[in-house]
Amino acid sequence: MLLGYSSLYHPDASELALPGPAQARALLQERQPALVARMEAVGAAIGADARSLDAALLGTARLGLRHGSLGTDFHAYHNEIHVLEVGERRLSRMMASMGAAAPDARDASALLLFAACHDLRQREPVDVPGPVGGNEAASIAEAFRILDAAGFSRETDQDQYIALELMIAGSTFDARPTPLENARTEQLPEVAGGALARGLALWLDSELPRWRTDPLARRGERLARLAADLDTANVGEEFVLLCDTALRLCREREMRAGRSLADAPSASPSLDFLGRGQESYFFELHRFNSREGERVFGPQKLLNGPQVRATTAALLGFFAARPPANGAAVVAAFAELTGAA
Repeated sequence: MLLGYSSLYHPDASELALPGPAQARALLQERQPALVARMEAVGAAIGADARSLDAALLGTARLGLRHGSLGTDFHAYHNEIHVLEVGERRLSRMMASMGAAAPDARDASALLLFAACHDLRQREPVDVPGPVGGNEAASIAEAFRILDAAGFSRETDQDQYIALELMIAGSTFDARPTPLENARTEQLPEVAGGALARGLALWLDSELPRWRTDPLARRGERLARLAADLDTANVGEEFVLLCDTALRLCREREMRAGRSLADAPSASPSLDFLGRGQESYFFELHRFNSREGERVFGPQKLLNGPQVRATTAALLGFFAARPPANGAAVVAAFAELTGAA
């Protein structure tokens, strides 16, 4: 489609093991039947057609097999539960909160597809040129094949392919702090921290100058900003849910770094991530990308702000006299302070 990633990344073992919706549904019905029922309920509520639900279930099953509870490479955050966070809890909240102004069935279906497909790949060793991450580019390539397998057409359903492409690209998240003091993401879309969606339009201006004349591309860019807000809406959920995602990300980061939480080398990075790292994410890296996202999730973010600062201060204070023995001690202290699991 627009970005040309679909031919760069090829099927892996998980994709070959679940080639289509029938195999995905069978695996999920056997291993996680409640997940199927919940996804079907969301699909019915937003008016998704059968193809969209099939594609969402296929993406969810692939993620569960590759990085979730259905396989052997478990990631504590990027797994099938995150699909439900984004595509059930947050999307449903947005639809209910917005009422008549909520996205129509076609847009809502695209957002459900995003929830299921944006994190399909988590271990890609090669990036693509520009600000889109390698994991996201590979997820775009696989997502296109998922749409194909679910009965979508790259000609007559081009709107959904383009929307999914731009939504996944825009979900690329740069966790580095903004490199220049007072730098604005709108001016520096490739280097400023946070979700790429905020600067996606300007990057497209430089890469595809005529994209603004294409209504499908304009729709995709708009949905990309909304999708990024759903992906990072933990900032605007109940404080315990925000902290729960932080704990799962901490566990996953340490696993990916090859450090056991039971060992001493995990102590400092865990404290950094659950301490100052959470303040940085909440106050510096996160910005709402759409009016809808800020309207729905902004009020709770304002309420969460003081609690984030207080938790960081309390966590650092707890270990001020004696540094933690390991990451497990940091995780336990954070869980005790916040009530997260």
